[in-house]
This record gives sequence, structure tokens and C-alpha cells, in this order.
Amino acid sequence: MHKAFFYAAASEEKLLYCLLAILLPPLAVALWEDGITINFWLDILFTLLFWIPGIIFAWIVII
Repeated sequence: MHKAFFYAAASEEKLLYCLLAILLPPLAVALWEDGITINFWLDILFTLLFWIPGIIFAWIVII
């Protein structure tokens, strides 16, 4: 396989996770990290306090 194919697939996956982070930031973090981690709990906290910090934190974890 060509390397460009793998890079395109990886970027599509990141794009989908980033879009999911807009709707449900903690779920995106949990799926990205394959389970419930400290980042998941921090994102729950940020999302409950204000929605936008939860989205930003999820993007930081994913990217």
C-alpha cells in the first residue's frame, strides 16, 4: 500500500473524532483513548462547567 493512503485514512479518522468532540466531547476522548482515563474525567468536568472548554480539551487530546 502507498503511504498516502494510510495518511489519508488517519486524517479521516481524526476528522471524525474532532466532529464527534463538538457533539459529545467526553465520548470522543473515551473512544480516542480506548477507555476511561483521567483525560475523560477532566473533559467531563470541562464540559459540565462550560461546553466550549470541553470541546477544546477534547481537540487537544485528539490532535
